[in-house]
Amino acid sequence: MSRIEAVRQFNRFYTRRIGVLQDDYLGTSFPLPQARVLYELGQRSSSTASELRAELDLDAGYLSRLLAGLRRQGLVAAEAPTDDRRRRHLTLTPKGRKAFATLDDTSRRAMGEMLAPLPPAHREKLLHAMHTVQSVLESKERTITLRAHRPGDIGWVMSRHGRVYDDEYGWGFAFEALVGEIGARFLRKFDPKGERAWIAEMDGEPVGSVCVVKQSRTVAKLRLLLVEPHARGHGVGRRLVQQCIAFSREAGYRKLVLWTQSNLTAARAIYAALGFRKAKSQPHREFGVPLVGEYWELKLK
Repeated sequence: MSRIEAVRQFNRFYTRRIGVLQDDYLGTSFPLPQARVLYELGQRSSSTASELRAELDLDAGYLSRLLAGLRRQGLVAAEAPTDDRRRRHLTLTPKGRKAFATLDDTSRRAMGEMLAPLPPAHREKLLHAMHTVQSVLESKERTITLRAHRPGDIGWVMSRHGRVYDDEYGWGFAFEALVGEIGARFLRKFDPKGERAWIAEMDGEPVGSVCVVKQSRTVAKLRLLLVEPHARGHGVGRRLVQQCIAFSREAGYRKLVLWTQSNLTAARAIYAALGFRKAKSQPHREFGVPLVGEYWELKLK
């Protein structure tokens, strides 16, 4: 199947699955286009037709017909402000706000019913896949920031490592236990002069982590690198590793080392691009599956 046919097949499946092909969207009297207009107006105190057109990416004539239909039903009102009679402000009437509330509640319940039968791991996979689709197709610059860890962050790091690496590689509880031990030791023995953890945020949402710990007076170790699946491709991992290198140099370390696995190709590519070199490798089964552990190091000038 070609990429184009795969996308078309997914579109056919998803539009059927969420009921957008029905005239009575979610069992209401509104088709989906009218429901979307009601939803957008319900999210704001007022809006103009041009603002709605930009938000929904609709033809001006089609939007005008949708709004006319909603006004005939007594759901939408249009008023011209005194300073510019050409721009009419659209608002929901009391009847419209009641219809919006019903639509919003029905939509939430429908999505809850769709998610409820799924195992927790499958729900996470679905949500991350949706994030990925949206971030790729929006084609806009994402706001990525790095910050030092705060109380609660290391717990998030442990949880997301356990879930992501089990979903993608099947590493299970043994890997999660190792991450828990690393995280707990980091918090108990934390030395701010020679150790640090960073959380990467994309548009305010945590999407990645990494930390530097002291291995000896001259050697630091990079640990707990993670980038959420839906945030990959935006340079988050590279920025986290660069932060570790810069901090290690400033802290006076002569070498930065790490332990990774041969199948983590994206992470290994970042390490290689930033000057790390593989020192040795060793087969193991610490996480219940056959792996090849690799020791990488970077000499700090």
